[in-house]
Amino acid sequence: MLQSKRAKQFQNFLDDRGLGLKVIELPDSSRSAAEAAQALGCAQEQIVKSLVFKNMETEEPILVLASGTNRVNEEAISAFAGGPVGRPDAKFVKNVTGFSIGGIPPMGHKQQLTVFVDEDLLTYDEIWAAAGTPNAVFMMPGNLTEILGDHQVVSVV
Repeated sequence: MLQSKRAKQFQNFLDDRGLGLKVIELPDSSRSAAEAAQALGCAQEQIVKSLVFKNMETEEPILVLASGTNRVNEEAISAFAGGPVGRPDAKFVKNVTGFSIGGIPPMGHKQQLTVFVDEDLLTYDEIWAAAGTPNAVFMMPGNLTEILGDHQVVSVV
C-alpha cells in the first residue's frame, strides 16, 4: 500500500488511464539515477531522468526525459525548443508539474509541457521512472512513446 500522497495521486493517474502500471515505494531514496538503479537492480541507463527546463524567451516549460547516464546538452535542447533554455527554480518546477524535483514523473503534470524523449531510452524493454516522490517509482515497458502522447524523440547528449 502506498504511503505518500503524491505516489497515490500518480497511481490514480495511471489507473484512470487504464495503463496497468504500478507505483512502488522504495525504502530508500531514488532521487538520483544511480540510487534508483542500485535499489531496483537494473542498469542506470534504464532510469528515466525527468528534467524540467524553461524556454528563457517564452517561459514555456520543457520536459526532457533522459536515460540515467546521459548528460543533457542544453544547447541541443535549445535548438529543438527554438530558443535558449535554462534550469528553472524549484518553485517553477512544482508549479508546472505539481511535483518536487527528484520525484517528477514523465507524465501527469499540472500543465502541458513540451516533451523531448532521449532516443536512448527506446532501446530498453523496460525502464523505470519517478512516480511523484524521491522514493516512488514505476516500471514502463518499452512503449514509452505510445504512453506519452505528444512528444519528440531526440538525441539529448
